[in-house]
Amino acid sequence: MTAAAAKLSSLGLELPAVTMPAANYVPYVISGNMVYFSGTLPMKDGKPQFVGKIGKGLTIEQGQECARLCVLNILSHLKNALGGDLGKVKRVVRLGVFVNAPASFTEHPKVANGASDLMVGVFGDSGKHARFAVGVSGLPFGVAVEVDAAFEI
Repeated sequence: MTAAAAKLSSLGLELPAVTMPAANYVPYVISGNMVYFSGTLPMKDGKPQFVGKIGKGLTIEQGQECARLCVLNILSHLKNALGGDLGKVKRVVRLGVFVNAPASFTEHPKVANGASDLMVGVFGDSGKHARFAVGVSGLPFGVAVEVDAAFEI
């Protein structure tokens, strides 16, 4: 068991089953020593979770939970891409966090911390990354958060 897999287990987290995109793209691309992820949604059992807007029906804490679910889906794909071995990850390079929220909402970084904190929790210092967090007027299936990522392997 890799350190990342052991950390996930110690946090009481399981990676969800891999779900394929609903449109004409792939979930990730490996180029050289990098893995680039498409925007990843908070899917569970093939269904979107956390439908709604942060700050209008959903709380910041629910947004953080949503961002964590997005990351768990990314890690599930990443494990698959790396032949089951998350130990091949050298560094989390960047996260992009899109927050579905009203124009008046300004706490996007707090929502994004759900994703960032999980990456650091799983990968330690190698999980520290560059990041952006932006508000958007809508996301696919009406979900509250979408996350993309880049990893060095």
